[in-house]
Amino acid sequence: MKKLLDLLTEEMQRAFEDAGYNRELGRVTVSNRPDLCEYQCNGAMAGAKQYKKAPIMIAGDVAAKLAESQVFSEVVAVAPGFLNLKLSEEFLLQFVKEMRADEKFGLERPANPKKIIIDYGGANVAKPLHVGHIRSAVIGESLKRINRYVGHEVIGDVHLGDWGLQMGLVITGIQDRQPELVYFDDHFTGEYPTEAPFTISELEEIYPAASARSKEDAAYKARAMEATFKLQSGVRGYRALWRHIMNVSIADLKKNYGSLNVEFDLWKGESDVHDLIPEMVDYMKKGGYAYISDGALVVDVKEETDTKEMPPCMILKSDGASLYNTTDLATIMERVKLYDPDEIIYVTDKRQDLYFEQVFRCARKTKLVDADTELKWIGFGTMNGKDGKPFKTRDGGVMRLENLIWETKEEMYRKIREGRQMPEEEARDVAELVAVSALKYGDLSNQAAKDYIFDIDRFTSFEGDTGPYILYTIVRIKSILSKYIEQGGDLEKVTLTTAQNESSKGLMMQLSQFNAMMQNACEELAPHKVCAYIYDLANALNHFYHETPILNNDNEEERNGLIALLVLTRDVLETCIDVLGFRAPERM
Repeated sequence: MKKLLDLLTEEMQRAFEDAGYNRELGRVTVSNRPDLCEYQCNGAMAGAKQYKKAPIMIAGDVAAKLAESQVFSEVVAVAPGFLNLKLSEEFLLQFVKEMRADEKFGLERPANPKKIIIDYGGANVAKPLHVGHIRSAVIGESLKRINRYVGHEVIGDVHLGDWGLQMGLVITGIQDRQPELVYFDDHFTGEYPTEAPFTISELEEIYPAASARSKEDAAYKARAMEATFKLQSGVRGYRALWRHIMNVSIADLKKNYGSLNVEFDLWKGESDVHDLIPEMVDYMKKGGYAYISDGALVVDVKEETDTKEMPPCMILKSDGASLYNTTDLATIMERVKLYDPDEIIYVTDKRQDLYFEQVFRCARKTKLVDADTELKWIGFGTMNGKDGKPFKTRDGGVMRLENLIWETKEEMYRKIREGRQMPEEEARDVAELVAVSALKYGDLSNQAAKDYIFDIDRFTSFEGDTGPYILYTIVRIKSILSKYIEQGGDLEKVTLTTAQNESSKGLMMQLSQFNAMMQNACEELAPHKVCAYIYDLANALNHFYHETPILNNDNEEERNGLIALLVLTRDVLETCIDVLGFRAPERM
């Protein structure tokens, strides 16, 4: 189904051509003066010089050709040469009817669907998620859902940090606490225990303590590095202990990500490509891509067009150890082998721009990816406190993500209990749904690259540009539809009718932008465009609700038409919040 603006432009282009002018002048845009008109065309202004004619004369000629238009109900040429346009209610009705009849509300399926891998999580094993992890998870999940909705095949990968020195530090910390464990007995040949010798809470104590000690105690750090080497070399006990660390950590990560409706198809980490690194290094050496510089193995990625310094991409350190670059490049190599993606998208902190520029250039130069494989990076800004600095706890520490989620749920629960009579269990369930909307919408409504202020009072408000306001609008629609059913109405039998007033026309016009918006949000990897759309749609719905009698409309045909409009608005809103990663309760 074509986009509404494209159809309006086609009608205008025909009129320009019929009037003897270049059809390319007939581009229609949404009006920047909604008090005067709904749409506009400024092509006459652009054509004045070409045709040596006053723009108002060109506009008048074109307007005359549209006198009998089935698309526009009003076309007015105004000085110095603008065309002010109003949409035909009948044309708009037919467009919205087609939307309602289509499974995806008029969104055209891609001619060539892509296979896309999105790398968005990046959590480190044995460490709790903190507020810094929220943006990658929330943005990545939304990009996955948007691309899937549009029609692409998408694979989401958490890409865990599970193989470096941090693992050696954790193992050394465990050994100091429980030196008697069989995992540290080189002579043990039996089966290792199936139960982990620690809990997630203990793991989360062990890492920071071991990390802090390693910075002050060189001998301790040497032990941790030796433990890392033993793990990566395949020492049996260390591998068994590492599997326990992985199992306990991933179970906790799934619980915390799950509380934000974030799900991954792959739970892979750096460890998954450890055995691929020698093969990749050998390939880069034999291909003449990699060489030794100051003892390290590097690949030059500088290009002649560079205007700033571009360091080589280091593959191995002088001691032969791998780096993040190494595992990321090996991961690209593995993804190409296993999945052959058309596109790989990374969602990380925007301060990693140079790093990803190096990695992408290296992957292309060494031909780890085909020339037509797209490598994209979405760099996001920081979530800041009201002081404009990175968000902290009251005592100045980094807040755990689960604590942030808990605090938001508690605030929503308090607000729900304040003005509503609702059973305890239902109030808790509703608070959870609304809290997730507050957190995710509060993040996603900003352009990803921008920093934003986390303001729990504003994010949890039922008014303004917030998740709770969007959900409140959906619940309002559901309430009206429930009453309609109670009165004997059948939602399956209602049919859209011509707009009955300006507010119902405004709502239909806002709905009509859905397919263009969703395609644009997908192409530009921009969830904030979905947020902007549903905020405008919610505003249009609430204006319509306050201006239009619905259930007490005595004209049955008109009442059914209004109900049909509400059903479509509900469905579009719920589709949009689903791609953003949250859902609405039945009542609030």
